Amino acid sequence: MTEDRRTGQARPEHQVRIGQGPRNRRELMVKVLWIGVWLVFLSSPVKDLASGRHTPGATAGGAIGLAAFVTAYLTLVFRNIGRPFSPRFVVSVISVLAVLAPLLSYTLGGAWLGLFVYLSVACGATLPVRAACWSIPAATAVMYLVGLRWNEEADETLLLVPLIGFAMVGVGQLVRTTIELRKARATVAQLAANEERLRLARDLHDLLGHSLSLITLKSELAGRMLPDHPGKAAQQVADIEQVSRQALVDVREAVTGYRRPRLAAELAGAQVALTAAGVTAEVPADPDLAGVPEEAESALAWALREAVTNVVRHSGAEHCAVQLLHRQTLDGPVLELCVEDDGGGGSGTGPGNGLTGLTERLEKAGGTLEASRVKRGFRLVARVPTATGPDVGSRA
Repeated sequence: MTEDRRTGQARPEHQVRIGQGPRNRRELMVKVLWIGVWLVFLSSPVKDLASGRHTPGATAGGAIGLAAFVTAYLTLVFRNIGRPFSPRFVVSVISVLAVLAPLLSYTLGGAWLGLFVYLSVACGATLPVRAACWSIPAATAVMYLVGLRWNEEADETLLLVPLIGFAMVGVGQLVRTTIELRKARATVAQLAANEERLRLARDLHDLLGHSLSLITLKSELAGRMLPDHPGKAAQQVADIEQVSRQALVDVREAVTGYRRPRLAAELAGAQVALTAAGVTAEVPADPDLAGVPEEAESALAWALREAVTNVVRHSGAEHCAVQLLHRQTLDGPVLELCVEDDGGGGSGTGPGNGLTGLTERLEKAGGTLEASRVKRGFRLVARVPTATGPDVGSRA
């Protein structure tokens, strides 16, 4: 679910989840509709059964066989993509289809040859690539031989069977690749989180290990000195206070570093946030941060976060462009962040608390902030000084 930019209410996500089962009734209906469209090839067998040209026994047998065929096909295709069955079950169901398709076509007439299309689809979508590459031509050959029984000429169905089958091979490969990528992404995220925890543990050990050990030793020493040498004990207590204060300063600096946002990470997050909100985004992928102090980079990252938040929540924009430019000004080289959208720019007559806080943060880093309405929307420009700068106007 994503948030509607105008009403602030949750709205369903319309992106297709490849390789995953339906999460709600709407996705279930979409999947049923997508699979149901391909049942058009069953019109010929149904019309043949309703024509009355078969005996009652043949009609009943054909109806039962067709029902069994459709049930097996839908069971396999509807479920297998996203949550695969076991290989043995897949082979068993395809074997049922491989028996029913030629049996019904051979006994009831050429109108039933369309069943081979579904057999080909099932083979291409569920079997491994090597098995599908020989089973699809085999199904085509069997259909051709059964067609000779009814003097059926090689029409478009003979071409559709291999084409649709091999197309489903590609779809199946796409689904499997998407599932593997999703699993790999989850693994990478887990590894990154583990690495971050290990880094935090190492940093805390390096910061506090020596200080706490020293505080412990001096505390024990002061305790032993206290009865007979109160002056020396007081000196040890003073040392303990100094060490603890320094440790507190080190911890605060470390926490500040952990909390400081990085511009590259914020750019990636902006792309994801804007896309999820249905906003067409133009975001630079690889920013050039040469010569940009950490404090200045952090200020720009906060500015980008605030600007994107405003675009998603308040603007109602359909397009948002983010630019990161190195410029040469009269005050020296600067790195300029420009975020421009085509929305309304929110409501209100004055700057909000977010923009006021950004202005103060940028001023501390020696930068400036400009926010104004433009012809087609709203623009926010943040600048911070850099130590060195590329040519004027070069895109990062």
